[in-house]
Amino acid sequence: QVQLVQSGGGSVRQGGSLRVSCTASGFIFSLAPMRWYRQDSGKEREWIGGITETGDRASYADSVEGRFTISRDNAKNVVTLQMSDLQPEDTAIYYCHVLWWGSDYWGQGTQVTVSS
Repeated sequence: QVQLVQSGGGSVRQGGSLRVSCTASGFIFSLAPMRWYRQDSGKEREWIGGITETGDRASYADSVEGRFTISRDNAKNVVTLQMSDLQPEDTAIYYCHVLWWGSDYWGQGTQVTVSS
């Protein structure tokens, strides 16, 4: 079955950096575009970026463009969200996502907390 297992995240001061990784299994990772979302309490889940199946292109929401970088290693079935210049408004639970054969699959979520 499809599984997305996240690791990383944590707490950091404003301006700091964190990384969240997502290890995939149960599907052909190299054929699947991957996405990252985040959700803060009381707010809707927000798309923050995605990467093509080959990793040649990534796209980002305006709110994170220039600060966040998405990469992937198809040999290891891992997609990574590198976050820099973090701000308090980046505080949220972060989720990796894949759409596979018409079904949505989510990682378990990783808390990122940025203090001022």
